[in-house]
Amino acid sequence: MLLLHGFFQTRNIWEVMEDRLRHAGYGVLSFNLGGLFWRFNTHPIDRSARLVADKLAMLRQRHGLGKVHIIGHSKGGLIARRYVQSYGGDDWVKSIITLGTPHHGTPTAAIGVALMGFGLLPTSARELLPRSRTIRALAEDESPVPLTSIYSREDLVCPHWCSVLRPEQGASPMDNVEVRGVGHSQLVWDTTVYQAVLDALERARDREQERT
Repeated sequence: MLLLHGFFQTRNIWEVMEDRLRHAGYGVLSFNLGGLFWRFNTHPIDRSARLVADKLAMLRQRHGLGKVHIIGHSKGGLIARRYVQSYGGDDWVKSIITLGTPHHGTPTAAIGVALMGFGLLPTSARELLPRSRTIRALAEDESPVPLTSIYSREDLVCPHWCSVLRPEQGASPMDNVEVRGVGHSQLVWDTTVYQAVLDALERARDREQERT
């Protein structure tokens, strides 16, 4: 299980989710995606997706790591999708589960653009805006693996309509799961969300068994 954190976050945000998944018997890994001050996740999405590809390739070579499920919070979900769609991840990922991910961009990313000096600092904030080049590219290519979007109507950072998947007929399985009363950061430790994650993992396993 690979956990990818969101914009201006660090891997520490996953502490509760990691403990729960390990207690449930999953092998869990997360790693620093770099960025501002070498630890906040501000790098462009393609750069982060390449980093994920390189690190997982290294783990496969050194430790025999097999296929993984990816859980991505916010921007982390976009990194996961980019890795699968453009950097060979479709051969190594069983499913993607996103938590409050702006699949269609989010207008609140404008705050991140301002905080990053309106483009003076290298950042991915502009990529998170609706209709950005990255958002359009992700929309053009369907997900080659099962994709579940878990979102909350009380998420003020990524409004629910930014997270709802709109699969085309014949596309790979896509599921939308709505939770209530959960804020953006709270998505990574809320118990209702955790149960939704377990349900999504079970659906992915069932679909994999059907294919094989």
